[in-house]
Amino acid sequence: MILTTQHGRVCHIALNRPEKRNALNTQLCTDLVAALDAADADPGTGAIVLSGNGPAFCAGMDLKDSLTADPVALAEIHERLYSTINRLHKPLIAAVQGAALAGGTGLVANAHIAIAHPDARFGLTEIRIGLWPVLIFRAVEMAIGERRTVELSLSGREFNAHQAEQYGLIHEVAIIPLVRALELGKQIAGYSGTALSSGLEYARQIRGCDWETAGKIGAKLREGLLESAEYRASVEAFLNKT
Repeated sequence: MILTTQHGRVCHIALNRPEKRNALNTQLCTDLVAALDAADADPGTGAIVLSGNGPAFCAGMDLKDSLTADPVALAEIHERLYSTINRLHKPLIAAVQGAALAGGTGLVANAHIAIAHPDARFGLTEIRIGLWPVLIFRAVEMAIGERRTVELSLSGREFNAHQAEQYGLIHEVAIIPLVRALELGKQIAGYSGTALSSGLEYARQIRGCDWETAGKIGAKLREGLLESAEYRASVEAFLNKT
C-alpha cells in the first residue's frame, strides 16, 4: 500500500491504494507512519515528498475498516500519523491531486509545504457521517486558524485548491504537483541538514511561548548553528566564491 523511491536525497512516499482512492485503513496508516519514520531517520534523506497514486490523493478514513478495527489500535496509529508535523526532523512536502478529504486534508495539514493541482478538493467532511475531525483538528488549526477550522468542521463543505491556498492550507497551485514537489524537495535537501532539523525543532519549541522565552530558545539554537561545522564550511565556500 506504500511505494517508496529515492531521488538523490529526496525520499518519495506514495500512497498506493488507488482502487480505494487511497482511503486510510489500519494497515495503510501503519505502513505510512513506518515509511515516514524510516525516511526521517535515514541520513541519506534530506527531504520527504508525499503523494497519492491514482486519481485521488486520499479520500480519508476507510469507513468499512473503521467498523471492524480495534478502536484502541486505530486511535493510536491515527494519533501518530496526524501528529507527523510535530515529530519529523526533515521537511515533508505534500503533492496533492484529486480528492484530499477528511483524513486526506489532515495529511496535507501535517506537511510543512503543500502543493496542489488546480482541481484538487479538500474538506473536513466528518460531520456528514456523525463525526468530528478530532485527530486532524490541531494540524488544520495550526495551518489555517481556529475560526476557519471550526467553520469547515461544522459545515462539512468541500473547497478547491485556490481556496485552500487562500486559507493557508496549501502554499502553491501547480499543474503537475508531484514534479514541483520533487523539484522543491531537491532544492531543500541541498541545504544544511543541521539547520533544517534545528529550525523545525525551533518552530515546535516556541509554539505558544511568550516573546522572552522564544527569544532565549532562539538564541541557544543560533549559537549552536554558528558553531556547527556545516555553517563554517558553507561560509568559507561562499567567501571563496566572492
